[in-house]
Amino acid sequence: MTRLVSVAALSALLAASVAAEQARLSFDDPDDVITMARKVGCSTVDGEPITYYWHGHAYSRIRGEPDRRLFRVEGMNVRTCVTHEHPDHGTGYRQVSREIMLYLDPESLEVLSTWDNPWTGETVQVLHVANDPVNMRSPRFAHGPDGPARFTGHVEGNTFWQNITFPLWYSNPLGGDYQAEVGGTYQATEMFNFFGRVDDLTDPETTTADVQVGWARMSDWLPWMRMHGRQGLIYFHAAGTKLAHWDDLPEVLKDEIDRHYPEYREAPPLDDDRANVTSWTYFKDIAEGRIEAPDRAGERDEDD
Repeated sequence: MTRLVSVAALSALLAASVAAEQARLSFDDPDDVITMARKVGCSTVDGEPITYYWHGHAYSRIRGEPDRRLFRVEGMNVRTCVTHEHPDHGTGYRQVSREIMLYLDPESLEVLSTWDNPWTGETVQVLHVANDPVNMRSPRFAHGPDGPARFTGHVEGNTFWQNITFPLWYSNPLGGDYQAEVGGTYQATEMFNFFGRVDDLTDPETTTADVQVGWARMSDWLPWMRMHGRQGLIYFHAAGTKLAHWDDLPEVLKDEIDRHYPEYREAPPLDDDRANVTSWTYFKDIAEGRIEAPDRAGERDEDD
């Protein structure tokens, strides 16, 4: 009788284990893939705010001279997601966000108001990244126009990772009408690596996943650097993580947001349909007077 009970109990445990395993999100199911994508990027709960944080450095690359470390960078992105249903494409979602990245002196870690350009000898005004919004242009669906959603990452044991590369090539917002004829097309590359735990990602009971991110970017010189057409590029190398709370951001970012960018405490509205902002369009809007740059006059004296 004892043996029968033990066998029955063991069978029940095995059945429960199998059921729990079957209940996990599957990398082979397009609907689950979309759910996992939401857990990496934001949350499965519409409107729940998620904050990513990263830091690293920016470097120069010019033929014939060693690379220079130009800036320390501190960045954040606050985002949220909303569900979309489509009669043909199934369940999907769209993400809305806004982001800030600060340029700091790489030695003193002071947030820069001006920068001494070592190539031109000019002292220029620093324009920090303040891109609002940075949204998905259209929703992602489980069964989209390009076919079923697929997991594009890699799984090894209890670790998953994804490599995502965005080669950018489009008319430079600061260029003229003849970019195809004389050059000036904007070219950059964004490279992301996302890492996390498989048991966290595939757990249907959790609304978001703990994720670490690596980020690299190569692009033309930033417009506020006033490089006067010099050959070369700027590249960034940084890493970060998804935070448990917005308040977990470092003080340097929270202080800047409180002073100059209070709207960055929250993500844009779920129905935000504004055109996306880049560092180049942001610079152009300020240069042409459509918006004003943050006024940092007197801040150093105030801090002292």
